[in-house]
Amino acid sequence: MKLADIAYRIVLAWGWRRRLIAFFAGALSALSMAPFNLWPVLAVTFPVFVWLLDGAGAGRAGLRAAFLTGWWFGFGYFLAGLYWIGMAFLVDADQFAWLLPLPIVGLPMFLALFTALGALIARYLWSPGAARIFAFALGLTIADWLRGHVLTGFPWNSFGYALGGISWFSQGAAYVGLWGLTLLALAIFASPATLIDKRRRMLAPALSAFALAALAGFGFYRLSTAEAAFYPDAQLRIMQPNLSQDERFRTSAKNEIMDRYISISDRATSPEVQGVKDVTHLFWPESAFPFFLEREADMLARISKLIAPGTILVTGAARYEEPKNGEKEPHYYNSIRVVGADGSIIATYDKVHLVPFGEYLPFQHFMESLGLEQLTRQRGGFSAGPKLRALSIPGLPPAAPLICYEAIFPGEVIPDGPRPAWMLNVSNDAWFGMTPGPYQHLAQARLRTVEEGLPLVRATNSGISAVIDPFGRILKSIPLGEEGVLDSKLPMPLKPTFYARYRDAGALVIAICFAGFVFASRKRNNSY
Repeated sequence: MKLADIAYRIVLAWGWRRRLIAFFAGALSALSMAPFNLWPVLAVTFPVFVWLLDGAGAGRAGLRAAFLTGWWFGFGYFLAGLYWIGMAFLVDADQFAWLLPLPIVGLPMFLALFTALGALIARYLWSPGAARIFAFALGLTIADWLRGHVLTGFPWNSFGYALGGISWFSQGAAYVGLWGLTLLALAIFASPATLIDKRRRMLAPALSAFALAALAGFGFYRLSTAEAAFYPDAQLRIMQPNLSQDERFRTSAKNEIMDRYISISDRATSPEVQGVKDVTHLFWPESAFPFFLEREADMLARISKLIAPGTILVTGAARYEEPKNGEKEPHYYNSIRVVGADGSIIATYDKVHLVPFGEYLPFQHFMESLGLEQLTRQRGGFSAGPKLRALSIPGLPPAAPLICYEAIFPGEVIPDGPRPAWMLNVSNDAWFGMTPGPYQHLAQARLRTVEEGLPLVRATNSGISAVIDPFGRILKSIPLGEEGVLDSKLPMPLKPTFYARYRDAGALVIAICFAGFVFASRKRNNSY
């Protein structure tokens, strides 16, 4: 069967066939994300999406059909790409298992509304020929941008990560960021849809192939000329304990947990590094303890014994704050604590961007009146820190601290003021087991290094812990599901990238060019 015959059948599909085609095209598109990174699949699924929009029809009925088509595509995409979130609800199954339909089905149903909106915008801008490819890219990128900002935002698996997951392609993020890569990915991979057109059918695919080759060529050149540079006096060690999430909940296990942390942290890895005494900075993951560190003098004493006389510990740890200014309830924070060799806590960063339903409940009092609580089971939820700010760690340049999914927000990872020299991401992906989730989380944090031109030190409970240079290259890592330590020097930063200086200006230029082509085509067609 010829391509044109397949395409026309898709264009003319209606009813349940149209919905089924859109759903499976969306689900197949999830293979373009980590850990699979099968980005060529989008050159099949995006043209199918375009052909479905071609067949949506005109007028209000056509816009309604486009909206529904986009919703089914998005539902398939998010269902296949985010099913693993449900694993977190099985950690404490007797309490939360009944809520499984909410993350596995309810969340994809909600997120699909953004894809539906993107399809609606695209269809509204629709124009025959190659111009509809640019309308498609504009509509879906606008929707993805909104998804990354509305209701605190959730830009997970934005389409630009299909390019961002490949080192050569990802280097363009230094200029156009995630949203620029999203525009390019949508336009490039949708372009084969024009192969069935009657006029200039090869123009868009040819231009897309050229753009993809140019992006890869630029990335190859940038990486081949990049020289690694490191701070000479800092010897870092990341400890990955690989504790199961239910074990981390048990306060009664605090001594066993500390024994494990100390044992793993003090391992010899080479003749030069025989243990903690040979490193300057030790990193532990997010929320490392089932207790409040400042309330456990004996635990701080054990830490002091481990890291004395000259090592600094940087660890995730929940923080308790007494009520103040007439408040009745205390505050709890998800924090990063810097502990000196004498066991004193010398610096703290409190997480700003909290996870809905994980660290706090929207409409908290109403939800708790129904007997619900967030997955962390912290009564009343965590409080948000006041703002992003640099973290001062003795012996290291200032860092941009990022707890868990704070690292997934492009353009929102660097605090105001003097530019930090590196990013620190502590996380706990043990909630999600051996699923694509931790790989996707790493891929998104990794793209921030390319955008900002800053290296990243990443400490997680079960993986994937890593040290990543400012070009997005993983220098060292500990695999998912393994315990161990990672020793590394701290990479030096690059000068501020174009993206770091001008944020989404590069993406905006691409969007304006696409919009200009769309409106010029519409004007030309209306003049006939």
